Amino acid sequence: MRAPLPGIVAVVATVAMLAACSGSSESSSASDESTTSTTAPAAADAGPVAPTPVLASVLSAPVPVPTTDGKVHLAYELSLTNSMGQDVDLESVAVRAGDRTLLTLSGDRLAYWTRILGAGDVPTTRLGPAQAATVWLDVVVDGAQGSTPAVPQELSHMVAVKLSKPMPPLLPATMTEDVATVAVSTHAPPVIAPPLNGPGWLDGNSCCDMTAHRMALNPLNGSLYAAERFAIDYVQLSADGTVFRGPKDRTESYPYFGADIHAVADGPVVSVLDGLPEQTPGESPSGLRLEEYGGNHVVQDIGDGNYAFYAHMKTGSVRVRPGDQLTTGQVVGNLGNSGNTDAPHLHFHVMNGPDPLMSDGLPFVFRSFELESRLATMDALGPLLDGTPAPLQPGVTARTETDTSPLVLDVMRYDVG
Repeated sequence: MRAPLPGIVAVVATVAMLAACSGSSESSSASDESTTSTTAPAAADAGPVAPTPVLASVLSAPVPVPTTDGKVHLAYELSLTNSMGQDVDLESVAVRAGDRTLLTLSGDRLAYWTRILGAGDVPTTRLGPAQAATVWLDVVVDGAQGSTPAVPQELSHMVAVKLSKPMPPLLPATMTEDVATVAVSTHAPPVIAPPLNGPGWLDGNSCCDMTAHRMALNPLNGSLYAAERFAIDYVQLSADGTVFRGPKDRTESYPYFGADIHAVADGPVVSVLDGLPEQTPGESPSGLRLEEYGGNHVVQDIGDGNYAFYAHMKTGSVRVRPGDQLTTGQVVGNLGNSGNTDAPHLHFHVMNGPDPLMSDGLPFVFRSFELESRLATMDALGPLLDGTPAPLQPGVTARTETDTSPLVLDVMRYDVG
């Protein structure tokens, strides 16, 4: 398992609080006219009725976004629940658009992207009786050189399963379910300006790998929310590839601590929290209330159903108040280390509502930035916060990107104004 950026998570990590009811098979026979009259007719367009021991649904419709690899990504989650009172093994999960298969996960690859709700960071392909799991999907659409990739309008999912206690002919040992058809969202990712200025800004925790942000599902008010689906944790690399100089446990050892944070678009401030203390770098906070996970923060309405969230700001640095009308590039505060954080950084994400936790995370693209380099591997992120210089991926040529979203491990130069 490739390690995500340890501890730098703005909200509650994946937690489970549901247990599905185990299924049972029943025999029935036609008995009298009352039985026939109370049976609802099958929908004409529903197709043949088929048993599906694993229930499936999509957490929210995928929103296509162009990224720095020159492709379009559809990042979303498939929820699976074993309705049976027996173990069920996931053999494969395939994502299809019509007669095209866009993604197939099986074996270790499927385990890498799958977690049981409540089981933390344990890869798996087995669902125990009544267990529920999430499969994180990253469907990549590639086009011909110089062309715009053709994004499908609808996706469906083929889930192949193996039952530990088959009951043929109704439930054979192996089954393939055609489930969870979903329309691809037509929501356009907002085009925004960068929230930071200068070189060396590392996207240390975002889409589309199995980062802590992507795996953070918030169980709130009876539903799951993936507010951090596209969230970025920004730390700044110095010329020598490190993020701090001096004692690790002092905020002043991090040269970018206190950097200006800029509004990414025009729009009013919705909410503000300030006055929370700085955390000690290198230590994981505890005892936080729900509203304190984002630390000192600002939520801004940037239009068209998009809300920007700037989190973990420096204590006392917030310069705006609810109702203030911000302009693009305006300083809203300074980068800090408040809330649920173990190193100074800016947590930034866009969501479909004003609540940083109880909302759906949306993709966004930056109008323009320079892609300077990329970290070599996900495994470099943990040692980076222990003082090891970040190894860079060879062969990456610096280039200007327009109207694209960064991927985890990208290192960028931003120019504000």
